[in-house]
Amino acid sequence: MNKIEAFWQNYCEIEGLENIRYTETLQFGEKANLLTSLVMNEIKIATCLSYPLYEIEGNPLPKMGDYQIALNNHNEPVAILKSYAIDIYPFNEVPLDFALAGGEGTYEEWKEVHVAFFSRILPQYNLEFTEDMLTVCTRFEKVYPK
Repeated sequence: MNKIEAFWQNYCEIEGLENIRYTETLQFGEKANLLTSLVMNEIKIATCLSYPLYEIEGNPLPKMGDYQIALNNHNEPVAILKSYAIDIYPFNEVPLDFALAGGEGTYEEWKEVHVAFFSRILPQYNLEFTEDMLTVCTRFEKVYPK
């Protein structure tokens, strides 16, 4: 059993969960260690992804109650998250409170980081970042470790 599966199984045993799977593993951008430390300290309680990437990659959109396993820079499991709210907004309409829940500082800092990230990632898929690009905004709670 790999580290990710062992991490998940440990959580399920502690919580008495059966026949439930996590929906995805995720790394928070290019600064995964920094951002997962914010998750561990419950400062980062939200994440924003590009809606067009879900379409291109054929991945289902997250749903309330989904579990995700957050990974560090070395693809090692650090935390299990449970989604409790998913909203889709054009990037330029992401609410202030959501941006602040991302834990990356002020709204301006959040915006700068995300514009830079999307501007680097999207061209790999022949897409261009625009201010009205749809984003998938997920709020989550860290459920493990407690």
